[in-house]
Amino acid sequence: MSEPIVYLNGEYLPVDQAKVPVLDRGFIFGDGIYEVIPVYGGTLFRLEEHLIRLDNSLQAVRISNPFKHSEWQEMLESLLQKNSGTDQSVYVQITRGVAQRDHGFPENTQPTIFAMVNPLITPTVDALQQGISAITVNDIRWQNCHIKAIALLPNILMRQQALDKGATEAIMIRDGNVTEGAASNIFVIKDGIIRTPPKSNHLLPGITRDLVVELAHANELPCEEVSISEAELNNADEIWLTSSTKEIMPVTQLNDNIRNDGQPGPVWQQMYAIFQEYKASLR
Repeated sequence: MSEPIVYLNGEYLPVDQAKVPVLDRGFIFGDGIYEVIPVYGGTLFRLEEHLIRLDNSLQAVRISNPFKHSEWQEMLESLLQKNSGTDQSVYVQITRGVAQRDHGFPENTQPTIFAMVNPLITPTVDALQQGISAITVNDIRWQNCHIKAIALLPNILMRQQALDKGATEAIMIRDGNVTEGAASNIFVIKDGIIRTPPKSNHLLPGITRDLVVELAHANELPCEEVSISEAELNNADEIWLTSSTKEIMPVTQLNDNIRNDGQPGPVWQQMYAIFQEYKASLR
């Protein structure tokens, strides 16, 4: 198998040749942002929406976007052509660049731009049929969770807390309300109504999340963007997690409680089929 090719600051090169200086602020401070874009059948999934979110994250941390959207598309498509595969995942990271260590912003620093391609690992048939387990945890993160920042230590700690308990994901609770998963957005279903927390600075505006809301409305499935209490989570008929790699994953165990006899619910079955049909249209 040939060595994966990555993009780093204007060059396409084998991954083992890609080097970043130790004084890069992404390494020293976690001073940067990232995006993850699925690729189905060679097509970048909802690229414009991902690039808009990239714009918003860069603006929020005051890093100038080094590329126009057309230039991002050209670079990412060139990177895909240099790596074999059809269903893939593109990771993009931008840091503030290399400078002497100081908390203040450096002047005249060029951002570090990195992109790589990985095989897209989607949930297995068994995982979809059985669902996954999740735990609830206190949301210990900062007040700007809408920024897709590379400083993910709180998410890592909460995800590991779930793994330590034999669960797959941690669902975060802040001030009595559900925010999101450590690496996913959340939906709950009660009496046939699909609900997801509204966008705010307490959660990442997920591209897959937005698509599920869009597809629900397009297919006349009741869907609301409303606050969800921890009690409503515990009493939900169904719980879903969404992300670029999870797509739409049913939760069949929350903490120590088995949901729906350990089976995905009927509304999930319907939405999953709609989502797969949408994906097929991209191919």
